[in-house]
Amino acid sequence: MRDWPLLSLRKPALLYWCLIYAAAVGVFLTSSLGGPPPTDDQIRDFGVLAGVSVLVVVVTSACDPFRAESPQSLWAVHIAYLLAGALTLPTNLVVLLMIGPVLQGVLEQRPGPHRWLFTTAATTVATFVACLVAGTCPNHYGDNLFGSLMVGGTLLAARALLVGFGFWLRKPQARPHEVFGEPLDVGVGVVAVCTGVLSAMVLLADPLAVIVLVPPLVLLGRATQLAQWRRSAQRDPKTGLTNATHWNRLARAELVRTRARRTTAAVLLLDLDHFKRVNDEIGHLAGDSALAAVAGLLQDEVQQRRDLVGRFGGEEFVILLPNTDPVSAERQAERIRLAVCGLAVPTTAADGHPHLLTGLTISIGVATSARFGHEIDTLMVAADSALLSAKNAGRNLVTLA
Repeated sequence: MRDWPLLSLRKPALLYWCLIYAAAVGVFLTSSLGGPPPTDDQIRDFGVLAGVSVLVVVVTSACDPFRAESPQSLWAVHIAYLLAGALTLPTNLVVLLMIGPVLQGVLEQRPGPHRWLFTTAATTVATFVACLVAGTCPNHYGDNLFGSLMVGGTLLAARALLVGFGFWLRKPQARPHEVFGEPLDVGVGVVAVCTGVLSAMVLLADPLAVIVLVPPLVLLGRATQLAQWRRSAQRDPKTGLTNATHWNRLARAELVRTRARRTTAAVLLLDLDHFKRVNDEIGHLAGDSALAAVAGLLQDEVQQRRDLVGRFGGEEFVILLPNTDPVSAERQAERIRLAVCGLAVPTTAADGHPHLLTGLTISIGVATSARFGHEIDTLMVAADSALLSAKNAGRNLVTLA
């Protein structure tokens, strides 16, 4: 049991995740076993929605060309038909629509099932909250579109808050977009709510006509993946940092804003010293662990919203610090250098035995717009020259260009 990924969570996150698990089980049992018996029409509508959800999950999973590389998340699709259920069905039938997320978890082979269980549990609790709101708003559809959208907004917001808070407890240093998603995710969520309201209206008008919503729901499932695909294209897989291409694009845009505001910025180019020895003497897995640890440290040390941290390649990293003068940039670089010296990275050596990797050092070259202007190419050349000077001077140094 000690090897369970769930037990590796920080204690506050572990307690919260277990609380959400327990709440979901309680909601499911009390809702499915309680309440008045559903009518024949409600059972029919439930069967139609359940069939549509299963069909969409199966079709989307079968047609996913990247299924083997990255398990997909159909959260927006689940929001759509769960909302339709909350607007048209009693709670004891709505919770049974969780068959969709459960089926997706069965079809997708996930390396961390505890995370899927957590998001599914949070979705169950959020759906129950939406059903409570729906019960206070009669005529949620048709002539009361505002009521329908309010129920949908409740479901979307409750799920986002429950899941986001759990992810924040797991990684408190994570930035808002890593916890609650990006603007694209918000847009997809709004589309999911509108689709759910439309599904409810179609279900009430003609239950069998809901089948026409299968293609839009499949497309919604593909749209859900857009943010994930974009993040995959922009991130370095070993460290989770912005890759060099995307970092360069973001840095250029940020320097344009910096120039317009007439403020200074700094570029830090960082290179781990004697890193080849780690790979050759301890193993490449230890090297990967070291890169990931340094990446996490850099993200912790750089806290401003517009600071950009990226992996430049190999054992090199790059940081853009907007609104930073030369003295502050050098001071920040020195803090990072000292923090890297204090790293102790638990890893596994090439012989399979546990190993605590220590003694890492880093050389840093610093270039500022106060001297070299706001062109990223010029700043990078200057920072690279300063980094080379730090290497030639004995390594484990910060050099200002």
